[in-house]
Parts: sequence; structure tokens; C-alpha cells
Amino acid sequence: MSAAPDDPVYRNPVLDADWSDPDVIRVGDDFHLTASSFGRAPGLPLLHSRDLVNWTLVGHALERLEPEGEFTTPRHDCGVWAPALRHHDGRFWIFWGDPDQGVFQVSAPEFRGPWTPPHLVKAGKGLIDPCPLWDDETGEAYLVHAWAKSRSGVKNRLTGHRMHPHGTELLDEGKVIIDGDRIPGWFTLEGPKLYKHDGWYWILAPAGGVETGWQGAFRSRSFFGPYEEKVVLEQKDTDVNGPHQGGWVRTPSGEDWFLHFQQRGAYGRVVHLQPMRWDDGGWPVIGDDGAPVAGHRRPDLPPQPPAAPATDDDFPGGRPGRQWQWTANPRDGWATHHSADGLRLTCVRTADAHDLRALPNVLTQRLPGAPCTVEVDLRLDDGEPGARAGLAVLGDAYSWIGLERGQDGAVRLVHRFAETAADHERDAAPPRPAPDGRARLRVDIGAGARCRFSYDTGDGAGKGFRPSGQVFAATPWRWVGALLGLVALAPTGQGHAGTATFTQFRIRIQEKRADR
Repeated sequence: MSAAPDDPVYRNPVLDADWSDPDVIRVGDDFHLTASSFGRAPGLPLLHSRDLVNWTLVGHALERLEPEGEFTTPRHDCGVWAPALRHHDGRFWIFWGDPDQGVFQVSAPEFRGPWTPPHLVKAGKGLIDPCPLWDDETGEAYLVHAWAKSRSGVKNRLTGHRMHPHGTELLDEGKVIIDGDRIPGWFTLEGPKLYKHDGWYWILAPAGGVETGWQGAFRSRSFFGPYEEKVVLEQKDTDVNGPHQGGWVRTPSGEDWFLHFQQRGAYGRVVHLQPMRWDDGGWPVIGDDGAPVAGHRRPDLPPQPPAAPATDDDFPGGRPGRQWQWTANPRDGWATHHSADGLRLTCVRTADAHDLRALPNVLTQRLPGAPCTVEVDLRLDDGEPGARAGLAVLGDAYSWIGLERGQDGAVRLVHRFAETAADHERDAAPPRPAPDGRARLRVDIGAGARCRFSYDTGDGAGKGFRPSGQVFAATPWRWVGALLGLVALAPTGQGHAGTATFTQFRIRIQEKRADR
């Protein structure tokens, strides 16, 4: 969804899908944003805007997750956590923490790349949410990070380091510069973003948990502290729960703005834009005196045409658009490039054909945060018995609808699901004939991410779409919202199992808000 250029007001969220842990910077007249991508590839999405309201996805900074061997199968809550985006010495920099590996960085001369291969700045378990600062006043460089208790046994504190100005290594063992256990009522302090402003070192960091927490600000005259703290954004009497973790940016005219996320269950972490100012005591005031705004006067920036990250795809040349990510590092042969339009996926043989959550070869994109209808055309090409393909709504539980070739060689429409605790999927509806091996698949996603599946196999004049199965309530992964997925697979066996071709993927938002 996007904002009309002549509308003086924008509405939140400005990114109404799972763009988790956003960080933002301005370089010249351009605003740049990245977000967590966890275990999906490519990772580190790159978004661009000229007005902080309309955003487009222009690429990814990380083609494959490393170490390669750790991401051959899905690890949905691992990988790239809470990146920090900065511009220094004529280059763009992204630092992130892999909770199992340590702190990584990549850099590039231009935002669209090419980006360097990932470089391990500091190895260690539980090092997350790193953010660098190059202090132009002193020539020093610093890095602050948080801790994941699940890997380190430590949380609720921020550790600071001196960093080599080249951004390649840390120069000390680090010092705890903020201990949340020493601040009454504070817990799960994480996600720090580090700045220098008005002679102070500032750390903007959330606490209290992603669903119920708040955004804090810390300041000190010295990077290593001591810091004083203040809550600068919290839910109050709004419906924006746990306003959490983001970045501060200043426009050319001197306006200050803050982008943060809101946790919304199966929709993941949607992104809000808040006005920001400084009070008489020099502290930031975010939103409406510390409460999130639902809408606000637009930033003082030139009007821009409506824009949003792409969702629809005709797969020209057989290539998926930038919005798609695999659930693990991709392998050669999963998708076949060709001269015509349409995505041709190989029916990959696997011992995990009974559980889509275990498959690395699911091509996914984010579930929209508004009610919508998702459709795609599918053709199951020549293949072996058991070959299948379809459209999925994927999370801790999942449901998918598609086509499967039976032992008799006939193709049938199938609809299956798996509950959160189940390790095998079950039929959501009886199989139905699909005599031409084709179907138009549809999911209507309503309030609360409740999904109604339907299909059109073209086997009867005027029948059109027919419902299939019961309503399925989409569920998130841990840290990750539900995903839309395209998949082709087959049971274990010998030889080529066949291919499936997807065309005309469309997402139609059902409720367009004119005030956005």
C-alpha cells in the first residue's frame, strides 16, 4: 500500500508487512532502509524512498547465508538478526548479528551494490543487534551490541567496543555500558542504534519485549558511559502494542523522524513512521508526546508517486522478482530460466515431502498486513507419480493447495495442512480431478489472517472458483510472520520427477485506505 502524492497526511503502517527490525539512513535526498531476513535467501533487503512514506524494494545485500553448510535447510529463527545500516567514508555499511556465529558486516560503494562478501567482525555466541558509529569529531570508531540469552545465557545489557576505523575488527574485549538489570522495571533491553548528536552519545534501544514493550533513549558524554535513560515511546492508550526497535533519520530541512516496528502476530513486524522532536532538556520526543500516531502530516519532502514493495509477478524469463526469497540457501536446478514468462520449478525429490516447513526449496514472500486475495496459475508438467506443486500459507502451522500426479498418472487438485505440533500434513479436503493438469489457485486472507482457499480447474463452464476445506488461521514462525510460498516437490526416488510452471501471481488488497 502507498500514499497518494497530493494527500497531506500519511497513515501507519507505512510498510504493512513483515519488515522486521528496520534501520534507516539518509544520503543526500535518498532514504535507505534494511531489515532482518533471518534464515531466508537472499537476505538483507534493500529499500529506497524519497519521502519516508512510499518505499520500493531495490535488491538485497546478502546473496547467500554463511557459513553455507549451516543454511542448507530452513532455520527460520536464525541467520540475519536486526541489522544496522550506516554510510561512512563514501560507502554503505550493514552490520548484523547471527546469534550462533557472531557479528558480520558487508559494505558497498552504492546502495544497490555490489556488496562485499560477509565479513566476520567478531565471533561469538549470542552477539546480536550490533550497531557501529564512526565519530567524526574524535576519529574514533565504536560498536554496541546486545545479547541473546538463548545462546549466551546473558540478556538485558548492552556491550560497547572500540572498533577499527576500517570496520573489520573490534579492538577490545568490550565493556557493559548499559545494564538493564540495574534500571528498575527494565527487562529484555536489545536492538540498540548508536548516534552522536549535540555532543552526546545516544543509544536508542527498546525493552520490555516486542509485543508489550517500549522504546528507550540513553545518553552519555562518553561512549563507555555512564548513561542516563528515558522512555520516549510507548503504547499508552493507542492500539500500537509494543512500539519497538527502529532508527532515527533527519530530513534535509531539519525534521526528525523515527521508524519502528509493531508486532502483529501472523503479519509479522509492520513498520510505522513517527514524528520526532527534541524537548527543552535535550531528549527526543517521539510520536504524540511519546505515544504512537496513527497518521500525521507528511514529512517536509517533495511529493512522490505512490510506491510499495512489489508483490505481483509474471516471472519474465522464468526469473522470480526481488520480493521472493528461498527458505534456505538455494541450489542449482530448483528454478529453470527460459525465454518465456512463467516460473518453472523442479519437483525436487525429498524425504520431507510430508512437511513443507522442512523444505529449503520453498519460494516465499511476505504476507500482506491488510486483507487481500492471492492468486496464481499452476500447470503440473510431465512428471512421475507423487510429483506435486502449489500455493502455501506457511508458518508454524501451514496449509497449501495445488496439483499432484497420482499413481495412475492422472493429475488431481489437492489441499493439505499441518498443525503446529504435527510432523505430517493431512488432507484439508478430498482430492478432486484436474483433467488438464492446470488450476488457478486462490487464497482470500481476511481479518486475523484467516485464510479461505479456493480453486478453478476449468473443468466446467461457469463454475469458476470453488471453495476448498475449512478456514485456516495463519500462524507466525518464531520472530517471523507467516509467508506466502510456491513449492514443487516429489517423494524420494530415482531420476527427474517433473516440473511445475507458475504464472500470473497476483495479490489484490481488498481494503484500500484513501487516507494513506
